[in-house]
Amino acid sequence: MSQLAHAALLASLAVAGGASAQTPPDADPYAWLEDVQGEQALDWVRARNARTEADIAATPAFQALEADIRAILDSSAKIPAVQKIGAYYYNFWKDAEHPRGLWRRTTLEEYRKPEPRWETVLDLDALNAAEGAQWVWQGADCLRPKYQRCLIALSPGGSDANVTREFDLATKQFVKDGFFRPEAKGGLAWIDEDTVYVYTDFGPGSLTSSGYPRIVKQWKRGTPLAAATVVYEGKPDDMYIAAMRDHTPGYQRDFVSRTLAFYNDELYLRNADGRLTKINAPNSAQKSVHKDWLLLELREPYTAGGKTWKPGSLIATKFNDFMAGKRDFTALFEPTDKSSLAGYTWTRDHLVLNVMEDVKNRLSVLTPGKAGWTAAPFVGAPAMGTVAVAAVDPDASNAVWLTATDFLTPTTLSLAEVGKAPEVLKSNPAFFDASRDVIEQHFATSKDGTKVPYFLVRPKDLKFDGRAPTLLYGYGGFEISMTPTYSGAVGKGWLEKGGVYVLANIRGGGEYGPRWHQAALKANRHKAYEDFAAVADDLVARRITSPAHLGAMGGSNGGLLMGNMLTQYPDKFGAIVIQVPLLDMKRYSHLLAGASWMAEYGNPDTADWEFIKTFSPYHLFDPARRYPPVLLLTSTKDDRVHPGHARKMMAKLEAAGKDAHYYENIEGGHGGAADNAQAAHMAALAYTFLWQRLAR
Repeated sequence: MSQLAHAALLASLAVAGGASAQTPPDADPYAWLEDVQGEQALDWVRARNARTEADIAATPAFQALEADIRAILDSSAKIPAVQKIGAYYYNFWKDAEHPRGLWRRTTLEEYRKPEPRWETVLDLDALNAAEGAQWVWQGADCLRPKYQRCLIALSPGGSDANVTREFDLATKQFVKDGFFRPEAKGGLAWIDEDTVYVYTDFGPGSLTSSGYPRIVKQWKRGTPLAAATVVYEGKPDDMYIAAMRDHTPGYQRDFVSRTLAFYNDELYLRNADGRLTKINAPNSAQKSVHKDWLLLELREPYTAGGKTWKPGSLIATKFNDFMAGKRDFTALFEPTDKSSLAGYTWTRDHLVLNVMEDVKNRLSVLTPGKAGWTAAPFVGAPAMGTVAVAAVDPDASNAVWLTATDFLTPTTLSLAEVGKAPEVLKSNPAFFDASRDVIEQHFATSKDGTKVPYFLVRPKDLKFDGRAPTLLYGYGGFEISMTPTYSGAVGKGWLEKGGVYVLANIRGGGEYGPRWHQAALKANRHKAYEDFAAVADDLVARRITSPAHLGAMGGSNGGLLMGNMLTQYPDKFGAIVIQVPLLDMKRYSHLLAGASWMAEYGNPDTADWEFIKTFSPYHLFDPARRYPPVLLLTSTKDDRVHPGHARKMMAKLEAAGKDAHYYENIEGGHGGAADNAQAAHMAALAYTFLWQRLAR
């Protein structure tokens, strides 16, 4: 299983899920709001939506901002990111004329042009019109080496539950009687032209307690799904079971992945006779097999070959040697107090490392040879900003895509042959006037003395009188790093008005590798919240802002963060936006996929509740306490974090007479929006709400 495939799986599951809710407890007067599609609950939603629209969205200023953000999202000048599939470069594109999007392709020669000529492969809006559906694109997996048949994932309305349909790139049509997986959590993965792995809902008992596939099967073309043969069956309390084939020419291998919890998985090599052999590496390590090599990204100390490797290290050995029992590893990266591994990508002959030093990216090139591994700088890597690198075609070339961005510099996309200067292919236009702003990095001191970095974007002529409307954003979970990126919406909605924008790199994230993440797990969750509060205090101490002018925003796990800012630190903020949040931490493990996050938060049905209740906003809420104004945003179609969290919290706030608004998008999934119009509307709600309350 490739490192990128496994990382993508974990990222897609972060605060994500799908099992239906168990019967809510009678003691909760708002339990009825957990009925996602119940008419009574939806009537409640519609009434709150209408009030929010009337109070926030009815002004000319809101309408102008919404139009500006929509124009940015729909802009034909933004970079069309591409993926090489066979001889063509494919892009999925949404704009005003194609709100659900076009899957299209071009050649590299055309792509280099300012205005490439595109060939439409699949028009999702036309498909929706023809089928009377509301499909949302969720990606395509095309079979190597012919790249003619693809497995396309489509979601009804943006939920994680989706269907998979077989598509022919030659005819640009769905294959009649081709592979089809009905709507469920899971997927299909190619074995060969006539065989796939299928992991999905096969009926009662086939899902984990988190609502993900528990069984993976092998399915032959022309046979019913019911006839597929079992490859592996996990346990009910596992998180996710899947299988995949590595199609690298000369290195075709099959793997079964058993994910027990976040950063806790087993990987098996599947032999030709169907027998499984465990890759006997630590469950906590991220395991990557590429050609001759096995790479382990460690999250705990690992003793092998007479040496103990520390967490955060990336170590390599020959895969076949490892399977034969040898343990001779080479260190490709070892962390320091200031550095961590942000990622890596294989080209045909090289491994490109992406390392973060105090949340700033640095690239290098490693090359395996007969005499071992050699290291060299990455020629032409940007010196500043957030840098990402990905192989163009690891089977055939040493080319990589290189993207660079920061808060004030529009994103650029370059094509770089390893060892040669990058060729800038595309740049985003400037969507807002950044000439008056400057970027800084500071460090706040948390309650336990830990130095917590944060990025600050402010006007160059800031008066430092404590009156600047300031927006503090954070996440702090699942080892996900928050890095500077260019956002036209933030620029138009906040910076261009003279606001200050702050991004906090609190514990729980991955900015300093596993140690930064593990420092805020379970009983130590409070450290993430103390970090965020420390950044808020530092902003006030620097006279950038004051509590009356300081707002906070975060979504998903960041929504839980915001719930704790609201209930534990209400005096530090003038307004808070809580997006697609977890809030009821007593119920979270019984709502949708909450069971899959217990490695992060703990199990509320055990003695863990003693510490979980200290960061459960729904239970910390005190109707007698003063709270800052709050806006809760969520989505009915979110089958990751149950919308009941936001609904029930709003009901409590409302019953206590607090200044609270609520908006629930009917589509959109965990991202909140299914198209650019919905995304623009929700962004404009958030920025307008915050500006109204903080710029007084």
